[in-house]
Amino acid sequence: MNLALFDFDGTITSREMFSDFMHFAVTPRRLAAGRVLLAPVVIGYKLGLVSSNVIRSQVVRFGFRDEPLARLDQAGERFAREVLPGVLRAQALERIAWHKAQGDRVVVVSGALDVYLQHWCRQHELELICSELEVVDGRYSGRYRGRQCVGAEKPRRVLERYNRGDFDRVYAYGDTSEDLDLLRIADRKYFNWREVA
Repeated sequence: MNLALFDFDGTITSREMFSDFMHFAVTPRRLAAGRVLLAPVVIGYKLGLVSSNVIRSQVVRFGFRDEPLARLDQAGERFAREVLPGVLRAQALERIAWHKAQGDRVVVVSGALDVYLQHWCRQHELELICSELEVVDGRYSGRYRGRQCVGAEKPRRVLERYNRGDFDRVYAYGDTSEDLDLLRIADRKYFNWREVA
């Protein structure tokens, strides 16, 4: 049996979905205020002065702090059902199906948010390792639970959960520099759907 590790945004989907989900799930009032209050951080990100981890943390904090668990969970389920099907790559779905037909363990390993990825992965019977939002007393705190699942955190979490020796071969699929650490632990590596050494 093999282990197949798939990044989500840009690998399974045709584009990054963080911004789409924020626009889908954050209330219009918060969106309007966030455009003004977070403008300096966004400008800093575009100028290369602010990292992607920092901007995601700031946006999540502003957008989801004190949001009820039930409301955001419903938004995540609707996003997985209504929005994600329109951005899925046929090539990715075919490759996932190929792995499943061989009896491989297929895992989505993503910096994307659990609030919608858990629903999508459940629909497709896939395992999931991803960035998780913290919940306190039935409400989202606006913080991540643990680290964002990007860069070196991806293989760390994979190797924490799975014993590499249990698998004949490890496959990994990614599309950005945030996936390179994940690809390094694989026997067969695919970057932007091309196999690399």
